[in-house]
Amino acid sequence: MRSTGGADGGEARAILASAMSASSAMSASSKVNRRAFLASALGAAAAPAAAQTGRDRPNVLFLSVDDMNDWVGCLGGYPGVKTPNIDRLAQRGALFRDAHCSSPLCNPSRTALLTGLRPDTTGIYGNSEYWRPVLPDVTTLPMFFRENGYHAAGAGKVFHHTAGFNPPDQWDEFQLQEFDDPWYRRTEWYPWVKKIPNPPGHPFNGMAGDDFAGEFDWGALPNRPEQTYGDMAAVRFGRDFLAKKHDKPFFLAIGLWHPHIPMFAPQEYFDLYPPESVRLPEVPGNDLDDLPPVAQEFAAARRDEHERIVREGKWKDGVRAYLACISFADHMVGMVLDALAASRHADNTVIVLWSDHGWHLGEKRHWHKGTLWQRATHVPMIWAGPGVERTGVARAQPVELLDMYPTLAELCGLEAPRALEGVSLVPQLRDPSAPRRPAVCTYQANNHAVITPQWRYIRYRDGAEELYDRQKDPNEWTNLAGRPEHAELKRELAVFMPRFSARPQPTREAYDFDMDSYTYRLKSGRSKPGG
Repeated sequence: MRSTGGADGGEARAILASAMSASSAMSASSKVNRRAFLASALGAAAAPAAAQTGRDRPNVLFLSVDDMNDWVGCLGGYPGVKTPNIDRLAQRGALFRDAHCSSPLCNPSRTALLTGLRPDTTGIYGNSEYWRPVLPDVTTLPMFFRENGYHAAGAGKVFHHTAGFNPPDQWDEFQLQEFDDPWYRRTEWYPWVKKIPNPPGHPFNGMAGDDFAGEFDWGALPNRPEQTYGDMAAVRFGRDFLAKKHDKPFFLAIGLWHPHIPMFAPQEYFDLYPPESVRLPEVPGNDLDDLPPVAQEFAAARRDEHERIVREGKWKDGVRAYLACISFADHMVGMVLDALAASRHADNTVIVLWSDHGWHLGEKRHWHKGTLWQRATHVPMIWAGPGVERTGVARAQPVELLDMYPTLAELCGLEAPRALEGVSLVPQLRDPSAPRRPAVCTYQANNHAVITPQWRYIRYRDGAEELYDRQKDPNEWTNLAGRPEHAELKRELAVFMPRFSARPQPTREAYDFDMDSYTYRLKSGRSKPGG
């Protein structure tokens, strides 16, 4: 909790005014009744653009990584991290240095990105809510391209990974995710995966006896060449697909699990980070003292894990494993990019690389995601290909993953669905200095963060607040929300927060789900979703 002080100043107001004028659509939509908006969204997809069905339309390579924060070379989140393939993509195209997720959890983040609708519009706030029963007629991103004459193909983790979250009617072909560890081979979540016993030596992080022996494990799996890791199945699918000739444009989504826990990678990626070279995040002892109770509650959700990691002397090991998995993910990204470069599709394919949210590694004494702070919301987002200025100049404006859907539509010359809540990034892809509205992130119902180049303003469901000067206090150690000189600034930033938050939708436990027919039936006595 370090002093950063200072009044707002004219520069901050000028930045905010520029963002507001650049986002009149956002200001207007914030006044719309969200229930009416959601109703219109379910049937508001634009008709396919019949005049744009030729082979001159660009392909799309949609590359996702899971739980990757800003610890990549081009973002500078961790000095010394080795991500040469992600970095070369950033040099080739357009890196958005200040991209943020719509929600710091896998399912709501991916659902928002792929439907174009915010969590507070849909009521999808957690990892257990099916989106299809709530949004039966929504046009998802792969469906949009398929309806516009594209061949939609995918592999790995694109939507949330478990059964019921990735309906097959969105795709022309899709290879389901494979796993390299026993913990995720739960038959009720992944009925297509064979359940196997734990390998000898498990858990590899040396912390047996609780959940660390399962989900939150890390290490190099013994005698496992990289070709046998689950993500490599998605990489092979992508490489094989790109090597083929296609009769129509394609939308190819390749979703990698890494660096998501359990953090397993081949030994060679651990060797990139000798233990003595690993640096821990700086965490002041009084960092949490100025947080409101609800923020303390969110930070405490994984407090036991952090305290045990520290107590058992495993903090450096956990950071090292995360770095190893980032570099392994980077290697696999490079394999797909190399396959594209060697293909006939190299000059006519829009590439976008993104992560669904960030990840804490002890900051705020917290591990995992699930907060509205920088470490959980800040993600890589890189664009390259047709329609992207090849300057290698980073874009500094705060942007959202939600903006990817309308951006891809515009780059491919297609009319986007009218209900999308994101705003195209094409102006910034063409002009790195073009102004932009602030980014907004939501965690659970009625908890939001508004992010401008200088400020992060967080307001929770009970009205509690945090305010950080991102330029003077990038680690968010000093909460300025209680200072009277910032009252007007908070009111201006609050304009961008959602005015309505849909109630949380029923979780998967409320349904009987049939994998074969991919149908959902509410169990007896349950309320209708969205009612």
